[in-house]
Amino acid sequence: MDQYKKEFIEFMVDSKVLKFGEFTLKSGRKSPFFMNAGAYVTGTQLRKLGEYYARAIHDHYGLDFDVLFGPAYKGIPLAVATTMAISELYGKDIRYCSNRKEVKDHGDVGILLGSPIKDGDRVVIIEDVTTSGKSIEETFPIIQAQGDVEIKGLMVSLNRMEKGKGTQSALDEIREKYGFEANAIVSMADVVEHLYNKPYKGEVIIDDTLKAAIDTYYEQYGVK
Repeated sequence: MDQYKKEFIEFMVDSKVLKFGEFTLKSGRKSPFFMNAGAYVTGTQLRKLGEYYARAIHDHYGLDFDVLFGPAYKGIPLAVATTMAISELYGKDIRYCSNRKEVKDHGDVGILLGSPIKDGDRVVIIEDVTTSGKSIEETFPIIQAQGDVEIKGLMVSLNRMEKGKGTQSALDEIREKYGFEANAIVSMADVVEHLYNKPYKGEVIIDDTLKAAIDTYYEQYGVK
């Protein structure tokens, strides 16, 4: 596993973005882990988060694209932080764009925030985590409506590695339905590999009991 991925796992834990215990998800599933990107609240956290995304996007898609699109609302700070990090780390200027939940009819009119998307643009979409693909379902037609645009792929922070609407993972469903790549900085398999029975700051975060709960969860909801 790349060093930056190990550091990102620890960063999620330190930021209290990735938590372990007993959680009821929107889907009704009882999960032993929970991720909430809304817990990134400081400038330092957002700067580091943008750097991790930038490295992962560089690894998977390179830098031969024009626009980073972050679906409203959580995708907006992700897109801003990551375009800044791409500029700092790689010296490449990427434009950022997001959608509005409601179309604005005065001043800066329209449904888009940030840079317009135009014919010939190559776009990477950035999100925190995808479980059902609902936000892609909403934003894909918005991006397509801007003209002759190529979507190079989607980058999320964590692949939960569980079934989406059917028997595939949400990321695999997006690949199949929309025809573009979908990747994550790390997967839950990476998280378990890095944290299981290994002391971190004086404690073992994933011990045998929690590992058993995660295994049981994936027996029911994991992708085969």
